[in-house]
Amino acid sequence: MQKHYNITVKGKVQGVWYRKNTQEKAIALQITGNVRNLPNGNVYIEAEGDKNQLNLLLEWCAIGPEFAKVDAVSFEEGDLQLFKSFDILR
Repeated sequence: MQKHYNITVKGKVQGVWYRKNTQEKAIALQITGNVRNLPNGNVYIEAEGDKNQLNLLLEWCAIGPEFAKVDAVSFEEGDLQLFKSFDILR
């Protein structure tokens, strides 16, 4: 069953290729949605997939790419948007 997660990642997550690496991980997990930087320095992700796929993405988000330093990851379920791909929003 498809779920929609709104994920916020806090820490040193901008300027470290976090969005691009999130996109690559999401595509590998067959997750759709998008990722974007927020003005406060956080990264915001909307992700859709089954619960197992989304949990794997959450685990990855807690580590992130090589130069990231993740302090916290939070998420809440939202309404399905039926995304067709996983995009980086600017």
